[in-house]
Amino acid sequence: MKLVVLGRDGVINRYRDEHVATPQEWEPLPGALEAVARLNHAGWHVVIATNQPGLGSGLLDMAGLNAVHRHMNELLAQHGARVDAVFICPHTVADACDCRKPAPGLLLKIGERFGVDLAQVVVAGDTVRDLQAAHAAGCEPHLVLSGRSSLLSLEEAEQLTVQVPGSRVHADLDALAAHLVQRDHPGRDSGFGGLK
Repeated sequence: MKLVVLGRDGVINRYRDEHVATPQEWEPLPGALEAVARLNHAGWHVVIATNQPGLGSGLLDMAGLNAVHRHMNELLAQHGARVDAVFICPHTVADACDCRKPAPGLLLKIGERFGVDLAQVVVAGDTVRDLQAAHAAGCEPHLVLSGRSSLLSLEEAEQLTVQVPGSRVHADLDALAAHLVQRDHPGRDSGFGGLK
């Protein structure tokens, strides 16, 4: 099974300093829904792993979060795309849980649920925490320069990835998708927009 695990905010949808609390606040990043479709059509299963501390702090409830994810799934479907599952850490930093990225707990649960070798799983996020979680779980870490990392220069991004061995940098989710499709099918013109 080819499995890619994506962060949500800043990878698929626009990052907001406040929590995404309503469907109207969930805005896809340009090209992100199409990128998920490209991955799906190339045989990749896509799963989301997201820290949602608003649940633990009482700023969000599960009904609201489920409504956001229904909206996300509807928009994905309109582009011929889907995610197979959404894994959530509801805890705050103070909870000191094992599932809040950069801890690897969410990724370990994903590996267990899907019965995959985590060394073969691609993980993409917009922060060094995502990379650290991927590395700790034994996955393949990728940084996308969207969301919280969008203001980084390539040099700054590469300095971040030095902290996490094996990390790669891509302009956005579309560039990551192009990279993975090209890697699966060398020589195919994929419109690769990767940076490293």
